[in-house]
Amino acid sequence: MDNWEDYRKAANSGPWPISIKIIGLIVALVVIIGIIFFVLSWTGEGAKVAKNEFGPEALLEKYEWFKDASAQLDKKLADIQVYDSRMRSMEESYKNIERQKWPREDREQYNVWSSEVAGTIASYNSLAAEYNAQMAKFNWRFTNVGDLPKGATITLPREYREYKTGGI
Repeated sequence: MDNWEDYRKAANSGPWPISIKIIGLIVALVVIIGIIFFVLSWTGEGAKVAKNEFGPEALLEKYEWFKDASAQLDKKLADIQVYDSRMRSMEESYKNIERQKWPREDREQYNVWSSEVAGTIASYNSLAAEYNAQMAKFNWRFTNVGDLPKGATITLPREYREYKTGGI
């Protein structure tokens, strides 16, 4: 009779106790697997970011940008000096004459040069600000003397702080 009583108890309780145990086990497995994938995705994402930011290709690209920006900044300074020299030369030509009495074409040329100097200075300041912002970012080892790429002998300036407000 014991077997018959066990059968009757099982029939009265139905499939729910076993189903609940199976569902609970599945939920626990899904949570554990989810946690594992979450941790692995963080690890993988960190490795991807490190490769994108500090890999050889990324460092070469950044180094080239800094070299190009440095050369452009030097060129802009040289352009400002050329314009400044031209303007000083014209001013010396009319040393004791008021500017209003200069010939019209010379006044216009002087104004053009003044405008070009202002534009070049604004462009210089903008690029210098971008250079400084990039250089201030994380880990720029290639700008240090001991860490220069093969063949490079001169370090890049750590920053171009001399923002211009007028001629040289």
